[in-house]
Amino acid sequence: LSGSEAISQTQSVFRGKNLLEQPSHTVHFGTIRDGETIIDEVVVTLFRAPNSFTKEDVIEISCHGSPFIVQKIIQLFIKKGVRTAQAGEFTKRAFLNGRFDLAQAEAVADLINSESEAAHQSAMKQMRGGFSLILKDLRQRLIHFASMIELELDFGEEDVEFADRNELKDLVYEILRTIRQLIDSFSWGNVIKNGIPTVIAGKPNAGKSTLLNALLNEEKAIVSEIAGTTRDFIEDELTIEGIAFRFVDTAGLRQTEDKIEAIGVARARKKMQEASLILYLIDLQTITSLADYETEYAEIQALGIPHLIVGNKIDSAKPETLNFLQNRPEIVFISALNKENIELLKDKIMTLFRTDQLKAGDTVVTNMRHYESLLRTQESLEAVISGLDSGVTGDFVAMDIRHALYELGTITGEISTEDLLGNIFSKFCIGK
Repeated sequence: LSGSEAISQTQSVFRGKNLLEQPSHTVHFGTIRDGETIIDEVVVTLFRAPNSFTKEDVIEISCHGSPFIVQKIIQLFIKKGVRTAQAGEFTKRAFLNGRFDLAQAEAVADLINSESEAAHQSAMKQMRGGFSLILKDLRQRLIHFASMIELELDFGEEDVEFADRNELKDLVYEILRTIRQLIDSFSWGNVIKNGIPTVIAGKPNAGKSTLLNALLNEEKAIVSEIAGTTRDFIEDELTIEGIAFRFVDTAGLRQTEDKIEAIGVARARKKMQEASLILYLIDLQTITSLADYETEYAEIQALGIPHLIVGNKIDSAKPETLNFLQNRPEIVFISALNKENIELLKDKIMTLFRTDQLKAGDTVVTNMRHYESLLRTQESLEAVISGLDSGVTGDFVAMDIRHALYELGTITGEISTEDLLGNIFSKFCIGK
């Protein structure tokens, strides 16, 4: 419970110490009662404003884990006039009460939803204010020049300049460099937050299902020597070096008269077009010439999607096949059945996504809303440079600076609207 009556409402149904007289950050044993009927023995934790998550009085009740007991306690409070929290309302109250800014509040949801080490670390850093500090510093420096130009406008008839145009241009260029670095980090940040949808594709019997099982180290997919065994896609998630990969095993790509298999092939091609990475398997036992391979490879290249060519069944390939393929740098040679070179394949995947492109401690943009605001900030700052170069009047320069300040302010919540807040917090889980 959070709010001015959280402690008094709890005290009205609690038998134990008088919570109204207890200090903040204390824990108390007692019972929750509906009249004289004991619902459960509980532990009540008390946080007094402003030293709580929401900066309001907060009570946490720890009861036994029966859904029936939980529901009875919630119903008891509702009967007394306490209402259930809206989606994200605790975090929204924390933001409105100045506990943290909007970017940090959004990081709470990212932290709850994080499914990999990298996503967890990124959300934790943003929640602790790393991203916000950068934006606030940029905004503060811009505000100084904006105020100087605004002051010039008040003395328009006297033709004075309070803001040095060269200094302003140097500052805008410096801020633009930081903004562009943040924008560029989004492609990697999106990978951290949402993972990488990875399709395992290839002709029938290339070993796609065997590879999925080898990557996951479990028998997830049915493996058979009969071509066309996989008729729909099978998927599961694997974390490699802190990044989540959603591997999808698809039907073998071929022309078929079987209507069910044909549907599977069509779905496989659709999944390939939607993927962020394709692992395309070639069966080294069936490749008879370099021309055969290049025809297959050209089809994958034409999709324009990041890919790795995986030469499977290296343990049973003919020496002449390996001879004409061994100098192809795009091929990773493996045996999915014997789990040979699976770790090498994982290394190649991580190299492809350049996991070392950001140094430890770099701030990464993971939120689409932030990314779009940064793009609009960049556009406004480029307009400032263009205006200064062409000698436009101060009022136009001031207008572009105000646009940049506005966009930066919407990220941290220094500028916000009810519609914006409602949209952001509606995506939270109920209560949190």
